[in-house]
Amino acid sequence: MSHLIIKQINKSFGNHAVLKNLSLTVNDGEFVSILGPSGSGKSTLFRLIGGISLPDNGDIYLNEVKINGRRGSISYMPQSPALLPWRNILKNVVLGAELQGPYDTKIALQMIERAGLKGYEHHYPHELSGGMQQRVSFIRALLSPQKFMCLDEPFSALDEFTRLDMQKWLMDVWSEYRRSILFVTHNIEEAIFLSDRIIILSERPATVKHEFVIPFPRPRHEGLLLTEEFLHFKKKVYEKMQK
Repeated sequence: MSHLIIKQINKSFGNHAVLKNLSLTVNDGEFVSILGPSGSGKSTLFRLIGGISLPDNGDIYLNEVKINGRRGSISYMPQSPALLPWRNILKNVVLGAELQGPYDTKIALQMIERAGLKGYEHHYPHELSGGMQQRVSFIRALLSPQKFMCLDEPFSALDEFTRLDMQKWLMDVWSEYRRSILFVTHNIEEAIFLSDRIIILSERPATVKHEFVIPFPRPRHEGLLLTEEFLHFKKKVYEKMQK
């Protein structure tokens, strides 16, 4: 089980308020995306959830346990793959699990194969494409013992076609392992395609401006992106972001 509750979080840096009375939830096994303008505090929110920073007030609960300032409660996938260049792919994949104690290499190798990277186990990050590196980064987060995952714009640096391939791969893997995910993106189409719900943040100081429940059933396929229903829903999300 992995259930996140954020209650009336406030965070300021000096005289600059970043988050104001921000509350949201991510239910067990749910995929929730956050959309908001640049500088609206999305990265600050992730630092608070990860225990790197403390809120000025308000509380964060994971599985009903307060985690304010507590590190190691979540697994995190950053915007760049952040792979260690001196470790091969297998050693990068097991890093999170390794830090927690004994780990199962067999499971790691199965995940590498599941990601389409069989044969690359002993390659190094610089020998892989950007999309392949992101797969390694996601597997590392998935193999970490924490059941809640924060993904911070993981596909933003990829070209459009690689990005779509990664979105489809992520959905396949997520549907199999069903981790709870909080996903930050600037891409409305990506948020709709991947998510169960979308949370729209206001400009600074950020609060929850609107929330959408995605009406499209799973499994989802790329043909959905060109349907009239999808484009109509995308327009609704866009309009709410502009208000």
